[in-house]
Amino acid sequence: MFGGGAMLRLICSAILGAALALPAAAWGKTGHRIIGEVAQSYLSEPAAEAVEEILGAEGLAEAADWPDYMRSNPDTFWRSEANPWHYVTIPQGMTYEETTAPEGGDAITALEKFRALAVDPNASLEDRQLALRFIVHLVGDLHQPLHAGNGTDRGGNWVEVVFFDQISNLHEVWDEKLIQYEELSFSEWAKWLEQKITPDQMSEWASARPAEWADESAAIRDTIYPENQILSYDYAYMARPILNEQMSKGGVRLAAYLNRMFEPQADTSAIE
Repeated sequence: MFGGGAMLRLICSAILGAALALPAAAWGKTGHRIIGEVAQSYLSEPAAEAVEEILGAEGLAEAADWPDYMRSNPDTFWRSEANPWHYVTIPQGMTYEETTAPEGGDAITALEKFRALAVDPNASLEDRQLALRFIVHLVGDLHQPLHAGNGTDRGGNWVEVVFFDQISNLHEVWDEKLIQYEELSFSEWAKWLEQKITPDQMSEWASARPAEWADESAAIRDTIYPENQILSYDYAYMARPILNEQMSKGGVRLAAYLNRMFEPQADTSAIE
């Protein structure tokens, strides 16, 4: 009834239709944990103490994926209200500062809100835990290039591709499949990244603010759309240096963000 090509398109459409009904994550579990693990190594003493006070034995790597895990919760907060906080939209040729955040907020406005809540001494421990987990997660989100979407294709979710014979979409490839392809645990990859981060890179990366992180991701985003739908060794080869740098930046910047946030009498305007 169907030719081979028609059957492939039918299967592809069915799978993608199911996938697009679900909210998009970023980096997947492993990528988020890599960023959290890198950041843990660079926390200042006050920040490390504050993180332990709020999260207890739960470190940054464990906390990093929690907001994505909670998106399976049927509560309206997780299924609707919190969904737009995982990304920003920056049309091609624009910067974040030239855009207007949607009414429901985005990753950067949510980061500002949760920063204030995490350091509020009058907030409940439960609320501060939620805030800190979101901060850890959203810093990671902002370093996934397709979470600075161009506003036309749901951050690459509508870009159908085949990755090493697996039907997928460009967003999923960058969230998970490129990382899974390397067959490394989050702790192995984090260790390798930390060994290569130089003092000059730490200084340069830590000075950037969230809007600049988003602009960097948008600039990368515009270079990673493939010329054809079949992705294999050449694409993985191109992507790995980008993955390494973005996760390294994410870890260093998460630590710098928390260090400034929890510094006694900190000037938090430096991280807005």
